Amino acid sequence: MSTFPPPAGSPLALARPEIVQLVPYEHAAWEPSLVRLHANELPWRASSDSTAAGLNRYPEPQPQALVQRLAALYGVSPRAVLVGRGSDEGIDLLTRAFCRAGRDSVIVCPPTFGMYAVAARIQGAEVVRVPLAAEHGFALDANAILERCADAVKIVFVCSPNNPTGNLMDESVLLQLAARLVGRALLVIDEAYVEFAGAPSLARHVAQYSHLVVLRTLSKAHGLAGARCGTTIAAPEIIATLRKIIPPYALTQLTIEAVLAALQPAALAVAQERLRTLRTERERLTAALRSSRAVRRVWRSDANFVLAEFVDATAAFTRARAAGLLVRDVRSQPGLGDALRITLGTPEQNERLLDALDCLPARATTR
Repeated sequence: MSTFPPPAGSPLALARPEIVQLVPYEHAAWEPSLVRLHANELPWRASSDSTAAGLNRYPEPQPQALVQRLAALYGVSPRAVLVGRGSDEGIDLLTRAFCRAGRDSVIVCPPTFGMYAVAARIQGAEVVRVPLAAEHGFALDANAILERCADAVKIVFVCSPNNPTGNLMDESVLLQLAARLVGRALLVIDEAYVEFAGAPSLARHVAQYSHLVVLRTLSKAHGLAGARCGTTIAAPEIIATLRKIIPPYALTQLTIEAVLAALQPAALAVAQERLRTLRTERERLTAALRSSRAVRRVWRSDANFVLAEFVDATAAFTRARAAGLLVRDVRSQPGLGDALRITLGTPEQNERLLDALDCLPARATTR
């Protein structure tokens, strides 16, 4: 049972008191060796059910095999892991657990992933914007964040590599920020794209920085966007608090089995090979776009996409679509001008895009 009030310096001192004191829903006991006559389930499988455990049974809440596998993948203690439906669920749970409606705030650093602000607004929390420094490659302005971090701010969201700009934030700056936010706010680092950067995760620092939270996902590098599986990594007391408010059966049995299969050594080796291919394609796409007179600027990317500013973004978007390819129009975000975000596809798909945008070198030299 949680100590209330939390001791000084605990990250739970920032959480909503009613959540810290909440008695969570008690789901049906998980004892798979016994016949289940306690959860009001149907005793027969559906005729189409080919899962190992059976879809007629509720799945294990926070499956231990999956928690342990993800903890090993990310190099952290299982007690520091919460598994949910993508990083989006982690964002939502953190906002609901730490922000009181009409009283508390979050800091976001635009241009960035839109779900941080959406989750805050749904919760009734204010959104404080501290823009990235566009003139310095969309770098994080840590001093500005600290200046805007008033008592009402409970969470600072940072995406690294950032979406949609693609840049990895300076680790030393993030760790200095984590140290200075102790007792003031959580620092939540969204690392959805970190595998594409080839950089180490900040998850290795969670045990040292009690107010640091890291979000990881299998949607990008592991090709499991449709399975919806993400991991929140934080101090055990934060994880225990979030477990109080996550739905008892957040992950389906189909997701659990698909993810465990994807984390087998052979599947992880395939994922690593695909990462290498996409890093090569990122360099090829970046170079081709930079050589085009139709492109004003291409930002350096550490993610699985490239952000490019076009002379005529509308025309470029239309030409890509005519070639059967969708790119993301991000011109509505601050500081992005006439930019489009292009997700890396297969080598063949990327070549189709460059053909559509007339960005390839002279064909006589390539065929």
